[in-house]
Amino acid sequence: MHPSDAIEQRLKNLEAHLEQENPVLLGTVQSFRALDRVAYGLGLLDKDQSYATQIPWWPLISVLGTFSAGKSTFINHFLGNKLQRTGNQAVDDRFTVICYSRESTDHALPGVALDSDPRFPLYQISKDIELVSEGEGERIDTYLQLKASPSERLRGRILIDSPGFDADAQRTATLRITDHIIDLSDLVLVFFDARHPEPGAMRDTLQHLVADTISRPDAGKFLYILNQLDTTAREDNPEDVVAAWQRAIGEEGLTAGRFYTIYNPDAATFIEDAAKRARYEEKRDQDLEEIHHRMHKVEVERAYRIVSAVDRTAKDIEERTVPFLQRALDRWRKRTLWGDGIVLGLVLIALLAWIIRGDGLAFLQNATDPFWLLPTLIAVVLALLLAAHLGIRSLAAKSVARSLPARAEKEDLRGNLTAAFARNTRCWRTIFARTPAGWSSSAKRRLHKVRQDADLYVQTLNDRFTNPSGDGLDSDLATPRASTESAGN
Repeated sequence: MHPSDAIEQRLKNLEAHLEQENPVLLGTVQSFRALDRVAYGLGLLDKDQSYATQIPWWPLISVLGTFSAGKSTFINHFLGNKLQRTGNQAVDDRFTVICYSRESTDHALPGVALDSDPRFPLYQISKDIELVSEGEGERIDTYLQLKASPSERLRGRILIDSPGFDADAQRTATLRITDHIIDLSDLVLVFFDARHPEPGAMRDTLQHLVADTISRPDAGKFLYILNQLDTTAREDNPEDVVAAWQRAIGEEGLTAGRFYTIYNPDAATFIEDAAKRARYEEKRDQDLEEIHHRMHKVEVERAYRIVSAVDRTAKDIEERTVPFLQRALDRWRKRTLWGDGIVLGLVLIALLAWIIRGDGLAFLQNATDPFWLLPTLIAVVLALLLAAHLGIRSLAAKSVARSLPARAEKEDLRGNLTAAFARNTRCWRTIFARTPAGWSSSAKRRLHKVRQDADLYVQTLNDRFTNPSGDGLDSDLATPRASTESAGN
């Protein structure tokens, strides 16, 4: 099967899934196709790639937090299944992607199952790991694992359990995966441990999990959770513990948003005082109910995230990627012209010296056919100049291309910018072209149409998930009818 046929089949499978699971998102696949056509023309994507396959279509929930903050215990309680190992010490230093399975028992697969399967988040994350830690990309199993469980609460969604976060000693590759997961997720649960009420000791953790996230346009997807609050019952000072953490988070810039206080009913410290126990349990149950509600309704966040990805990709191509390529071409053009000028100047100096010394005139006078020889010399010089120009073009292109990956990463640009740049530096393309190859009025119109459609998708989602008129129509999101195993196949 031709690669383009393979990607087309995957998109058709995705459309068939969405037609049953969420018809509102069906149109976004066509928008991704339009984006792909623009990217193919620019050289940003190969024919066996699609923007639609570079994002997770499953609703995705990530669970981050400090060591021993009760993340795995919380997940086990949510699933109703002791899938994850728990303990007071760090029990797992890998990211665990948890999805639904029709099998009657749990099973685990190595990290390569995630790195090599485009249907899952963290697809080809080994390449990103290799960029920040040379040689670590081959050790993907030390960073990732996949677990499947028959828990019905997983049907239609994916959970990611992270290793305990300790930014002081955190490996660069682990931070890279953490940031990648945050970008992909529709809901991020950030756990802190109430047994360690000294938030000042967690300054680096607060910086990465709070300060670095509050300015994001999707900051509303972060829920900050102070877990294991039952351990404060003996001193009866939960308000002081919560206030200390809220002050610490406020110092990092988080002045708004929901702050939850919970503990796990299955692993709680028994509170002997009945009144106190009732007070703790009431607050715990209220917050757990709200957290679980957000987790159950994550499909709503997923729908808006997909539409946002369509709009953002179109916007980035026009407003960031194309200008990036234009700047790269300007550098290439400038270096080429400087090289051409230097070579031409050297040639003219050499000819002038040849003529001044009299060698040139003597050579022509002694030639048997000077009228034939002069055009030949001119043709030879022009051919040498052309060869020199092509060589200078190539060297200038290589020098610019070497810096493109780092520049693109710094500006957080998607697509193969090196290949797109190379398309513009082929020998038959003039260096004076003002726009990148593939960037035309029709490409601009296609992107504008995609962005207009994205606005319509948002309106459709608003009509489905909201009901300002209060006319009694059911605006709640229906439970997906297909399991995660069929999405994006």
